[in-house]
Amino acid sequence: MSQFSFDTYLSPFTWRYGSDEMRRNWSLANKRRLWRRVWIALATAQQEAGLVTAEQVEDLRAHQDTIDITRSHEFEKDLHHDLMAEIRTFAEQAPVGGGIIHLGATSMDIEDNADALRLRDGLDIILTKTQAALSALADVIDREADNVCMAFTHIQPAEPTTIGYRLAFIAQDLLADYQAVQRVREALKGKGIKGAVGTSASYTELLHDTSFTPRQLEGRVMELLGLPAFEITHQTYPRRQDWEVLNAVAGLGMTLYKFALDLRLLQSPPVGEWNEPFGRHQVGSSAMPFKRNPINAENMNSLARYLAALPGVAWDNAAHSMLERTLDDSGNRRLLLPDAFLIADELLKRFQRLITGLQINQPAIERNLATYGIFAATERLLMEAARNGGDRQELHEAIREHSMTAWGQIMSGAPNNLADLLANDVRVTQYVAAESVAALLDASSHIGDAPERARNMAQTIRQQLA
Repeated sequence: MSQFSFDTYLSPFTWRYGSDEMRRNWSLANKRRLWRRVWIALATAQQEAGLVTAEQVEDLRAHQDTIDITRSHEFEKDLHHDLMAEIRTFAEQAPVGGGIIHLGATSMDIEDNADALRLRDGLDIILTKTQAALSALADVIDREADNVCMAFTHIQPAEPTTIGYRLAFIAQDLLADYQAVQRVREALKGKGIKGAVGTSASYTELLHDTSFTPRQLEGRVMELLGLPAFEITHQTYPRRQDWEVLNAVAGLGMTLYKFALDLRLLQSPPVGEWNEPFGRHQVGSSAMPFKRNPINAENMNSLARYLAALPGVAWDNAAHSMLERTLDDSGNRRLLLPDAFLIADELLKRFQRLITGLQINQPAIERNLATYGIFAATERLLMEAARNGGDRQELHEAIREHSMTAWGQIMSGAPNNLADLLANDVRVTQYVAAESVAALLDASSHIGDAPERARNMAQTIRQQLA
């Protein structure tokens, strides 16, 4: 077996991205342990059917965790079949029970049930971390529900909103992602024990002199594994299941991508309202010592972009699985499934760091609101003047003219003088006193019911997680 070090290629997921917990789930050692778990469940059911002895099963059980990948790789050099190599290794360790390992089974009876267990455990890790992310997000929403800021459409200043309401939009999507991951986790199934093409022919032969049917044997094995089985399979479980799982995981990535992209926009100095947490000794650029680059958000966008492509590979695996199975999914699934889960794991870790450490730059928020919010508040002035008898169309034109002039002032670097322009226009002041114009153009209260809706979303999250 090769000795791996930093002198050879290592995946970034080996050490850089993802958690140790998720790496353990997708590790080669864990896969081998799960294979052995399936073999022992099969042997246990066969012992109950009278096909093997209790001593043989106990011998296998005693060596379930004695994983020796080095020895297995030695067998694989000649066999060119990793599962057969593991059978040889397991059998060598368990001389009493070794002869009954894999009795009646095909490789995918073992591998696909083990993969379903790994998918389930991986989804449980994601669900736990998504719960933590939602809980932290709900706290920030409550804290910032009334904090008024400018909203942007088309990346242009629009009307005011609140920080809490903006984050509630992310929270609403993240809650939907959490529920989608829950659904695919609850729907997960293994292949069951059905043999080479899913017909249970080998088990029918094996059990013909016993009181067990193939369905009973399968039911007992899956009961021991704590995993339901598909009613119909070919040699593998339907590869559609991988696609459905990855769609849910990629959907989570999509939501976290949007949050990270928004943060990058808001951290840009011309806006300057949000900032990532930045360590005292952190370096933003090797060339420019002053830089505070949003490296966590950029990393999230980079990884999530890769994650978004992975369901397409799973789609191809399902669609191209000709007749009862082909092996052209095997190589990419060794990358596809762990990569997707480790990316989601890393995205959630970084999101947790960003949302709990999110820095709100209040002076920048107030500056942008003062500069741009006044334009949105002209609607209040228009309504007040119209209520007092003014011609709505004439008032609209007056406000439009002065708004264009004020916008030009802003673009040239001068202060926004819209309030002064309107307070000195008789078309306006004959209906609204000049001294009242500035108060009407204060946009800080032009936020509708955004705070209430934001708090409602935070409360919904807490109820869903309870």
